Amino acid sequence: MRLLLIGLVMAWTGCLAARAQVIRMGTETPAVPTITVQGEGVVRVQPDRATLRFAVVTRDLDPEQARRRNAEASRRALNAVRALGIDERKLHLEALTLHPMREYNPDLRRWEEKGYEVQRVLRVELDDLDRLPEVVARVVQQGANRLQGIQYDVSNREAVRLAALQAAVRNAREKARQMLAELNREVGDPIRITEQALEFPRPLWRADVAALRTAEAAPEPEAYAAGEIEVRARVEITFAIR
Repeated sequence: MRLLLIGLVMAWTGCLAARAQVIRMGTETPAVPTITVQGEGVVRVQPDRATLRFAVVTRDLDPEQARRRNAEASRRALNAVRALGIDERKLHLEALTLHPMREYNPDLRRWEEKGYEVQRVLRVELDDLDRLPEVVARVVQQGANRLQGIQYDVSNREAVRLAALQAAVRNAREKARQMLAELNREVGDPIRITEQALEFPRPLWRADVAALRTAEAAPEPEAYAAGEIEVRARVEITFAIR
């Protein structure tokens, strides 16, 4: 009986020691006070490249004739760009579509076949924006009858993206500094950084093809100006408080 009591006392003493050890370990690592802020960075750059998309559309009662006429017009448009000395690697033939044209006849109350339409999309990449007016006018005059748009971009996208992120980090740190200064505290080391969003727009320019068919009616070079591209980055940072 005495041995049993001694064993119970030793076991209970061991539990207390273990419990005390857990509590002591918890109190050895106090939580670090932190502040979490969001920062936004904005970088404005001038575009230095553009992607032009034209469409050649042909119609005919015979689908094969519509396709042949489209192929000829597309070839003329591409050759016109080649004649300007544009790198062959910058010229692309994209989607080719053929679909029947239907028109509803209210008298007969039914849809009637009106032939076929073929569309071929041409894409031209330009690294020299000064040549935009010349390329647009030449392609339209040689067969393209739809200008789907001119999309502007920058060649150093990664450098611009990083610059916007750096500006966002600086903005977040400055916000934290000003808030903590009111409390007589200082910004400590960053504990967590999260990239929340990045807005990198690509401006799109559109025009009426009918107004581009003649040199006299074509817009002046200034009309193709894309203006600045505004890149925005947002981050969330948690700083330690000192």
